Amino acid sequence: MHTIEDGTGRAAPPGLRERKKRRTRDTLIRSALELFALKGFDGTTVDEISDAADVSQRTFFRYFANKEEVALAVQDSVESFFFARLRERPAAEAPLTALRNAVLSSWDSVGEAIESVVPLELHMRTYRMIESTPQLFAAHLHRLARLEEELAREIARREGLDVRTDPRPQVLVAAFGGVMRVTGKLWGERGNAGLEELRKITTRYLDQLGPALAENWRN
Repeated sequence: MHTIEDGTGRAAPPGLRERKKRRTRDTLIRSALELFALKGFDGTTVDEISDAADVSQRTFFRYFANKEEVALAVQDSVESFFFARLRERPAAEAPLTALRNAVLSSWDSVGEAIESVVPLELHMRTYRMIESTPQLFAAHLHRLARLEEELAREIARREGLDVRTDPRPQVLVAAFGGVMRVTGKLWGERGNAGLEELRKITTRYLDQLGPALAENWRN
């Protein structure tokens, strides 16, 4: 995952060389997402992205392995942002509470982090493109599977468990990840809904996770 912040969740002041690299990377991302919005993912080439960013194709491949990676770059940063927030949660919080609070607290500043790279509206359009493009959606799910493995290991670490022998961290993260995928899909289907709407949907669905697993629905 590409982090927006350092391991403590605080922005580390970059040097000149790092700032230049970050600007080049952000320009490639913005150029790619603008072209994807205009021409579609399949209709855009790496050469076109490089030309729009005013860099060589060789420079593109120094930052991204392929078009899939640049298309998913902002979403990858959002997920890294959430993971950093989880690591900051108090040790006394129960696992599901820590996951819930981490994702909801992310909304307080993730919009600003996104807009430091691309306009929020462009990110939302890209999210819908990912959901509707089989190649990108498959890559997105593959990345989410890796993220869930990391989350399960982090939950196990917090609870002093061995993730290889105790199934609870993986079961919890699988359920949590399912909720996040459902809420993301619902948000994407609402067209022009913003991050505040995503926060509302996510809160509502996460609040139903415990009752859905533990209660008798027929009462």
